[in-house]
Amino acid sequence: MVFVDSNVPMYLVGAAHPNKVDAQRRLEQLVADRVRLVTDAEVLNEILHRYVALDRRGYIQAAFDALLGVVDEVLPVDRAVVEGAKQVVLQYPGLAVRTALHVAVMQRHGIEQVLSFDVGFERVPRLVRLR
Repeated sequence: MVFVDSNVPMYLVGAAHPNKVDAQRRLEQLVADRVRLVTDAEVLNEILHRYVALDRRGYIQAAFDALLGVVDEVLPVDRAVVEGAKQVVLQYPGLAVRTALHVAVMQRHGIEQVLSFDVGFERVPRLVRLR
């Protein structure tokens, strides 16, 4: 099982960028290999937040479609996950809160791989960042 981070669909629908090709290639390979792909509700929130902050609301639906078209499940973020994220940020100073939240979701569901361009995931032992 692989967790898909928000930057993947954002590179897919965004302007030309070297990571765009990498995101598409890696995602296509995972889909072809029938790997179970998941994300969490916070990833959807990050997409909303980023495109509203950039005043590019027109990208929101495309990013949602790109993500929801490939993931098998959107995992919830509840109190237990937030408590887990608290432990992660206390354990790994300097780790972004959003990254910690995703790590907590991954830990709760036994997910050890993440498709992301965020190098912060590499700070957490036992997680493998695919790119």
